[in-house]
Parts: sequence; structure tokens; C-alpha cells
Amino acid sequence: MAREFTAESIFGIARSFMECRLLLTGVEMNLFSLVASAPLSAEEIAGKVSGDLRATMVLLDALSALGFLEKKDNHYRTAPSLIPLLSDSEPTSILPGLQHSAHLWQTWSQLTDIVHRGGPAKRGDTVFADGRLSAFIGAMHVGAAGAADGIVAAINPGPAKALIDIGGGSGSYTIAFLKASPEMKATLFDLPPVVEMARKRFSEAGLLDRVTLVPGDFNQDTLPSGHDLALLSAIIHQNSPEQNLALYQNIFQALASGGRIVIRDHVMETDRTKPVSGAIFAVNMLVNTSGGGTYTFEEIREGLTKAKFDRVKLLQTQGMFSLVEAFKP
Repeated sequence: MAREFTAESIFGIARSFMECRLLLTGVEMNLFSLVASAPLSAEEIAGKVSGDLRATMVLLDALSALGFLEKKDNHYRTAPSLIPLLSDSEPTSILPGLQHSAHLWQTWSQLTDIVHRGGPAKRGDTVFADGRLSAFIGAMHVGAAGAADGIVAAINPGPAKALIDIGGGSGSYTIAFLKASPEMKATLFDLPPVVEMARKRFSEAGLLDRVTLVPGDFNQDTLPSGHDLALLSAIIHQNSPEQNLALYQNIFQALASGGRIVIRDHVMETDRTKPVSGAIFAVNMLVNTSGGGTYTFEEIREGLTKAKFDRVKLLQTQGMFSLVEAFKP
């Protein structure tokens, strides 16, 4: 059924950027961590963030009005219920994901120009400069934290003993696989600085002895071989169809005969308007990559088949947590 709009609801969408911008500015200035443990005055906060006093007060009052901060006796503190989410000292903090969203603001703001000239967005720095990489990897960890165990259960690794996690980030899914399958060993393959982030997480999880960390670029380097299960989680949307075909072929060589590849990503319906989250995410790839996008099951199957995989199957459709599997004959 078509979505019904009113003038009021359309204006609501058009102006929703205001609340978004207030939150992201608070994140960029780390205000919520600053006043998590004790309330501070506007003067104290302005001094700590090198802010203009009047501008800082206006921002603090707006964040208080939205409920992110509490204001009492002209002092401000983070709403207690939000401290676990918005303080950088909390293990449950979602700040890395919000910092990544603040970075996306810069590229999405160019969308009108991009539709005229094509993507991606113009940048004054490298893609992962100025903390972008750590924010991105942190955001991926935030997204995986509550989903990894369920994804592993849906994949059902069964007798698999040798996993390769391609572009595995800080290791959230690899850790879930290793915990679910005590006999499994794993290889995590990602960029050199990301591998070092993963090393820290595997060490903290007590799993460093069961994983081989291999630095490299999966779009350029040959993947290590001898695996019976390959996970390609939230990767194919970054790539063009041609890049994905080359990556599937690379993974094919890394798998033993009978090995399985599992792709976790958006899987679009044929007309590309559903799911809505996937259609919007395609825009995210338009503004942030040279050829990425979201793909239909038919397109994913075609690429895997060209790479000589067979028994291609859609395991589940669940937004970004949709799963497609295939096997090496």
C-alpha cells in the first residue's frame, strides 16, 4: 500500500535534519561524555570545548529540550538513561556509530550535486582520514554486537572447521563463530590497521590462539586458501558488480572443494524499491563509493554462478542481515 503523506508529515521529513544535526554536533563535540559523570555549567562546558558561550548555551538548551541532556540550576548533564549509550567510557556506547553518521552527513550533503554529475562525493581528505576508519570499524561493531549470534545460528556452520572472514573488521562475527564452534579455527582478512584493531578484540576475548590475522586488500590481494566456510559480511554493497565478480572468484580459490560462501547484506526485490532500508542504503553507496550499491538476489546469484559457485540459495531476508549461500563444487 502506498504511503500516505500530508503537508505536515512532508514538512516533518524536510525538517528532521534539525534534530539530527543537533545530536551529531553534540557527538562531534563529545558533550555527552563530558557531562556524563557530573553536571557542568554552560561556561564550564564552553571552556572545555573551546566554544562560544552564547552558541554553546543555545546548543545545550536545544539538546535539553530534546531530552538528551538534563538542565537544572543552569547546569547540564547527560540524561542518566542515555549514559550507557552516549558516554565514551561505557562498553555499551554507540558513539562510534554516531561518529560515523556525522561523517556521512558531509557526503550526503552533496547528494543534489551528485545526482547531476554522478558520484561519489568530493572529499578534501582520504576516505578514512581523521578518525574515520576507527569510527567506521567501531560503527560496524556496534551494528554487529546484537546480531552476530543470531546470524551465526542462521548460517549454521555445522561441521565447518576453517572459517575465513573477508573484510571482517574488528572480528565481531568471527568471535561469534568461534564461540559457537569450539573446534573451528579462523582467518580474518582486512586492511592492516583494521587487523590491529581486531588483534586487540581477539586478545580481550581470549581467542587470539584460534585466529590467523592476515592484512591485505581483498580487491587486490589473493586470499589465503584451505577454508571450508567463507563469510562476506556487509562487503558487496561497497563494490561494483565487476568488483564483486572478481572477489567471488578470489573466494572460490580460497575455499576447499565443497566449501561454502555466505554473503550478509541487503537483498533487494526486483523493482529495487523494497526493502526501503535497502533503497536508502543504495544512496549511501552512491555518495560514498565509486560503483557500490544494493543488489537483488538474481544479481547476486548471477555473480556467484559466473564465479563457478552452485546451489545458490537465499537463506533469509532481513534488511542488511539478509543471507545468501553458495557452494564450491
